Amino acid sequence: MQIPFWINLIVGIVSFLTAALSGKKLIPFLMRLKAGATILEIGPRWHKDKAGTPIMGGIMFIVSTVIASWLGYGLLSVVNSGSDIDMGLQGLKLLTGMTMALMFMLVGFFDDYIKVVKKRNLGLTAKQKIVLQVLISGAYLFVLYVLGDTSTKIVFPFIGSINFGIFYYPLMILFIIFMVNSVNLSDGIDGLCGTMTTVYALSFAVIFLLVGNGVYSSFSIALACGCLGFLVWNLHPARVFMGDTGSMFLGGCVVALGFASGFHFLIPLMGIVYVIESLSVILQVISYKTTGKRIFKMSPIHHHFELCKWGEYKIVVVFSAVTLIGCLLGIWWTAGMTLHK
Repeated sequence: MQIPFWINLIVGIVSFLTAALSGKKLIPFLMRLKAGATILEIGPRWHKDKAGTPIMGGIMFIVSTVIASWLGYGLLSVVNSGSDIDMGLQGLKLLTGMTMALMFMLVGFFDDYIKVVKKRNLGLTAKQKIVLQVLISGAYLFVLYVLGDTSTKIVFPFIGSINFGIFYYPLMILFIIFMVNSVNLSDGIDGLCGTMTTVYALSFAVIFLLVGNGVYSSFSIALACGCLGFLVWNLHPARVFMGDTGSMFLGGCVVALGFASGFHFLIPLMGIVYVIESLSVILQVISYKTTGKRIFKMSPIHHHFELCKWGEYKIVVVFSAVTLIGCLLGIWWTAGMTLHK
């Protein structure tokens, strides 16, 4: 597919400005609603100073990503009119990935709403979240199947492809839920989740340019620049939090980009820090329940480094750098695969 540079440039500018400028209206609105964060006792004690900071600020990059992505799709449709590219199918695939992310966003929104309006600190119950997430993941895989993605093979570097057959679908449902919740866990420090997702999305934009997928390249750019616009308000000291509304949407987008590339393993490789965040929680729970001892001072692991006296900016920079390393490996591998075709 022909992918003019100017299209992604316009998409990026529109997404950034939409997200950044919307903060001027959204933050005061959330403050009037008294949609402030309640800081749980399980976090570092100094996080108590952040109590009352508005949540659900993720609406900024959600709106900007949706608007800019479809703008990019429209421009690509015009540029590629008359070609043999089925832009209708490409649009359906974009709609599928975006809808899945928006459904996860709704789960996060209900969670935020219960915390803020109903004043229940923990939001939705774990069972409620899992049921909703299983339904969303299953529906996403079903629509992909209907659209022609019927392969049950997963490509692994240095190993080759493995056909999981019927087991592919339950495994992928578990994988999607794991990754979405991993992204959600990384939203615990000002600017952390937004910065890492910016690196992740920009890297996937490069990958989609390599494989010739202009629609998802624009989607990636829209997501990355929307996150950058949000970071104007979210870097330490944050004036707004993305809330589960934003982090669950980002989790859905992280999954959608990986599935659209056709290489599932790129998701945990390029999102390596998301995975580490989740594993730190799992290992902490297992260790404490089996031995009564903790591996980390606190989990997720970004809190461990906070208790090791790392500043929030340092954690964001280091974690984003590790994300970048994983992303560069993913780009390198994809470039190699593309050249050998």
